[in-house]
Amino acid sequence: MSDSRTYITAHCCISHDEVYKDGMLLLKNETNSSTTDFLLSAYKYFNVDYPKFYKMDNLCKLGFLAVELLLKERQIAEEYNPENIGVVFSNANSSLDADLHYFESVKNIPSPAQFVYTLPNIVIGEVSIRHRCKGENAFFVSDRFDVDFMQFYVQDLVARKRVKACIGGWIECLGEAYKAVVYLVENRPQKGVLPFDIEHIHQIYEIANGEING
Repeated sequence: MSDSRTYITAHCCISHDEVYKDGMLLLKNETNSSTTDFLLSAYKYFNVDYPKFYKMDNLCKLGFLAVELLLKERQIAEEYNPENIGVVFSNANSSLDADLHYFESVKNIPSPAQFVYTLPNIVIGEVSIRHRCKGENAFFVSDRFDVDFMQFYVQDLVARKRVKACIGGWIECLGEAYKAVVYLVENRPQKGVLPFDIEHIHQIYEIANGEING
């Protein structure tokens, strides 16, 4: 019988003009820039090369960057069959940030480019295309980061052998408030990994809240 225990093998947090990877501060912006400017500066700082980034809405940019750093130096689609890699995200405001921008564009000439992003699961599509994830995916909307449910859902996917690896977490962006807390869950025990349980997910989320450092 295969081991269905799961582990957090990497995690990344982007919030409050800061970027953390595995608890280590990688970038801190001191200029108090806008969400759009900060995401663009982070994209350039980490030397990401993906021209489509410029066309994304801020929610997709945030999720894309967080996962890009999460999987840095990993070739996950070569390590696993792409059909065994899942993506499960959640947030509180769905795609409201893009919805508001699209509503403004309707007053003049509706923008098809903005309309594309008026669904929250578009960020899953962007991540899946970039990293060739073809397994189970879902985007849940709740008024808070429901750690218990998210842990159960991903754990269940692994236990039922629907996925062998899963990118999960919270990706929220509305105006100048943004927060990404993402983690890679695998059932391969490795040196230095964290058990994928509620306690450790809370610890990772606290990094994004600025409550702990590293």
